Amino acid sequence: MTAKKIGGGKLARSETVTVRLDPKLRYLAELAARQQRRTLSSYIEWAIEESLNTIILKRTEDWECSLADESFELWDVDDADRFVKLAFKYPELLTHEEQVLWKLICECGHLWRGRYDENDEWSWIVRDDKLVIDRLRDSWELFKSVAMGDADKSVLPEWQKKDPNPIPF
Repeated sequence: MTAKKIGGGKLARSETVTVRLDPKLRYLAELAARQQRRTLSSYIEWAIEESLNTIILKRTEDWECSLADESFELWDVDDADRFVKLAFKYPELLTHEEQVLWKLICECGHLWRGRYDENDEWSWIVRDDKLVIDRLRDSWELFKSVAMGDADKSVLPEWQKKDPNPIPF
C-alpha cells in the first residue's frame, strides 16, 4: 500500500513576489500565458528569465556578456558567498547599503589573508583569493547588523593589528 499524495508536487523552492500590473498588461500577459499553456505566474517567471539575456553587463567590440551568461558566476545558495561574488565582479551594481557592508568587510583584517608589513602592522590586499570566506560566513549577520546601523562596529571581529613577534634588526 502506498501513501497517497495530496495536492500538487512541489517543484523548486520559489520566492513569492507581489507585482502591480496595469489591467491591459495583465490581460495581455494572461493571453500570452494561455498561448504557452502556462499559469500567469509561470509565464511571468519565464518572461523574467528570458529578459536576463537582454541585460548586458559587459561589452567589447566583438563580445558581450548578459546577466543570464553570468548567472552561474553570481549565484550561490549562501548569502555571504553570493554577496562577495557580486561585490568582486560587479561592484557598480551594489546598492548604497551593500556598499556600506562591502566597505566594512574590506576594512576588517580578520577576514583577509595578509602579512605584517615593515611597520609590523597587519596588511592585506582586497582580492577574491585573499578572502577567508569561512570567517565571513561565521560573522555575516554581525556585519549586516553593523551596516544597517543596528549594531556598533565594536561587535565586529578583531585581529592582531601589530605583529606580536616582531623580528628585531
